[in-house]
Amino acid sequence: MRKLANSELNRKSVDDFKASTKTPLIIILDDIRSLHNIGSVFRTSDAFLIEKIYLCGITAIPPNKEIHKTALGATETVFWEYNKNILEVIENLKKENVSLFAVEQVENAILLNDFQPIKEKKYALIFGNEVYGVSQDAIKICDGCIEIPQLGTKHSLNISVSAGIVIWDLFQKISSIQSNI
Repeated sequence: MRKLANSELNRKSVDDFKASTKTPLIIILDDIRSLHNIGSVFRTSDAFLIEKIYLCGITAIPPNKEIHKTALGATETVFWEYNKNILEVIENLKKENVSLFAVEQVENAILLNDFQPIKEKKYALIFGNEVYGVSQDAIKICDGCIEIPQLGTKHSLNISVSAGIVIWDLFQKISSIQSNI
């Protein structure tokens, strides 16, 4: 086995990325305090060709040196938009027939391993503040909530870790149902 050089990875150019067919998944970050978490979500979103990121509330926006540290240029590839009001973003996406799911621990949440996306449906995932999570007002108007099963003594994961887990899981499931045409 030999480690591959960057030149052997066949990475897309920024223009190729922007022209690529995207995974029908939108990420909404609401009131995220950590600039490193924001950058990490951008980087994960680039890796899985996520359609768009909405930055809401106090979530910082690019260009920002601290976001760039973890995004490593993904703010230049992944489409993003800022809107202070998450409820407005949710309502607008619902009008576009996007299914919205908060990633949160709530009554009757769907465990991530049990969540099955529907073919040709577009989804948006909401990730909330590192301390307070997704707001109850946002949860009330979502189509549902997805919970990451956790077996240890802690009851939460870092937002960038949660985003990575959920994005990867849904990317696999969506890719699988899209290829079974």
